[in-house]
Amino acid sequence: METLFTSRIFKVVKKMITGRSGTSLERHIVIHPGAVVILPILDDNRIVLIRQHRVAVDATLIELPAGTLEPNELPMATARRELIEETGYTAKTMTSVMTFFASPGFVCEEMHLFKATDLIPGPTAMEDGEKIETLILDLPQALKMITDGEIKDAKTIIGLYWLKLVNS
Repeated sequence: METLFTSRIFKVVKKMITGRSGTSLERHIVIHPGAVVILPILDDNRIVLIRQHRVAVDATLIELPAGTLEPNELPMATARRELIEETGYTAKTMTSVMTFFASPGFVCEEMHLFKATDLIPGPTAMEDGEKIETLILDLPQALKMITDGEIKDAKTIIGLYWLKLVNS
């Protein structure tokens, strides 16, 4: 593999593979350290979501809190850190739910979904450049926002539909 670009968070590499015909084919892959997604559930079963502007799509999206793993950081630690940073909530209980690949066609980012319960409110600790608002909804409202096209973020859709499945 040849590294083509390196940023603070990820790098892009060129990898050569052999096609069915035996021809050498070039592929570009984003190497990402992985991320967490947190499904924060309040005692009354409402869900804490966030509104956040995403530069890549030049839009404000409604999402579950999430963030990138730091070097040598365990996903559980990242989930606890990101929940506080983005929402101000601390979770007494954090449960690993699943891992998944959001876009495995070109990025190796593995996402770790956690359910956070027994939440304690507190101040946020947003990073420079983050402008985040919390949005608290019950599950039917959030699912309707998916079907209405208001929630478009894949990791959020996965988390909310997982919750619907386990609550059925």
